[in-house]
Amino acid sequence: MGTKKMGRPTDNPKPHQMTVKFDEECKNIIEEYSVQENVSKMEAVRRGVKKLAVDLKK
Repeated sequence: MGTKKMGRPTDNPKPHQMTVKFDEECKNIIEEYSVQENVSKMEAVRRGVKKLAVDLKK
């Protein structure tokens, strides 16, 4: 029987995981942004990805 893991409830689950490698410049930008905006590095990356939406061809 599978038991459902209990965790903190959320309105925005993040079930997808990706592994990404960054060069030194990108790593530094993400770290500086996350400190400046007081967010996690992953939140900084998510914000950057969302900014790419304007470049998508529809």
